[in-house]
Amino acid sequence: MTRVAAIDCGTNSIRLLVAEEASEADAGRAPAGSSRDGSSVGRRSGSGQGAPRLRDLTRRMEIVRLGAGVDRTGELAPEALERTFTALRDYAAEIDRFGASKVRMVATSATRDARNRDALVDGVRAILGVDPEVITGADEAALSYAGATRELRGHSEPFLVADIGGGSTELVLGDAEKVHAARSVNVGCVRLAERHLHDDPPTAGQLAAVVADAHAAFDLAEQTVPIRSAATLVGVAGTVTTVAALAADLPGYDPDRIHLSVTAASDIAAVADRLAAMSHAQRAALPVMHPGRVDVIVAGALVLRTLVERVGVAAVVASEHDILDGIAFSLLP
Repeated sequence: MTRVAAIDCGTNSIRLLVAEEASEADAGRAPAGSSRDGSSVGRRSGSGQGAPRLRDLTRRMEIVRLGAGVDRTGELAPEALERTFTALRDYAAEIDRFGASKVRMVATSATRDARNRDALVDGVRAILGVDPEVITGADEAALSYAGATRELRGHSEPFLVADIGGGSTELVLGDAEKVHAARSVNVGCVRLAERHLHDDPPTAGQLAAVVADAHAAFDLAEQTVPIRSAATLVGVAGTVTTVAALAADLPGYDPDRIHLSVTAASDIAAVADRLAAMSHAQRAALPVMHPGRVDVIVAGALVLRTLVERVGVAAVVASEHDILDGIAFSLLP
């Protein structure tokens, strides 16, 4: 069976998926859980009839904050690059251990914005033996949509997939067959937290500034994507899944409980308000909170709440499958 390795290098985190094309026997296998650090073994992706399927061999996630300071300086910081390269050396060993025959790494918002992106490209080439693809926002949106929608069953079309990342948010409208419209806008949890949230807890004015930036970005997005026409809003990536876990009051981060769970709009608003009122230490003590998200989750939750209000849906479907899965599917024969 074909084994593939997908790496998503974002503004906040870098993630690895090593998977193989699944047999029919694998298609009936119950997925395994993930640990709090983002690793997992045995999860199954892509259950659509007739579509290629993947069986996860490992999922890994490290918060490296590659985009720290990029909004202000326009460059990737040396210490952020070194954190990223350290994680990649570990990932390279995993790829070798599982014998993946194809490797694809994509880099997104922070790298697109950085003047010194060649430093990342050179380091990745030396570690992995492949060049990272610095993809456009449109390509990022399409990959996220492919990963997020393969398992949607019983939800009304059209779907709007929202990938709230560290530096940008991708919005993709489509149905089960194809993407109709997509837009990437520069509002993400790291970018807006660095720009506005300077007190602990944030002031009302700082919170309002995040919301204002989110509205401005969605005004821009609506020039291309008719987001209010969506029947189902699907949220992917760490902001959405963390908010879903908090709304469900889970005792710990459980991806199997979160994947394809439905969270009411009122509960998302309540979680955003709750997080905004907390101190850094209080957020860090939440059992579902990854340490690398503590200082950016407020900004992310406000972006999510603002989007839900703009779209006008009653709930959000949270998906654990996203751009990483889309990258892996793109490597299948």
